[in-house]
Amino acid sequence: MAKKNAGKSKRLYLSRRERKVAGVCGGIAEYAEADPTVIRLLFILFALMTAVVGGVFFYLLAWAVMPSKD
Repeated sequence: MAKKNAGKSKRLYLSRRERKVAGVCGGIAEYAEADPTVIRLLFILFALMTAVVGGVFFYLLAWAVMPSKD
């Protein structure tokens, strides 16, 4: 059975549909084919475990690096 995206590589983009702030968590969820709410909750947990600074730094870095899908 052939995969739906056979021959195409997956790309990570900022989400345009699942956007709350910048679309980082939504984009990761679309890439991983997961629920965006779960990704957001995991991000919040990560941010709290790293005393918020690490989580905010990661989010800002991902926002700066991830391209938008235009």
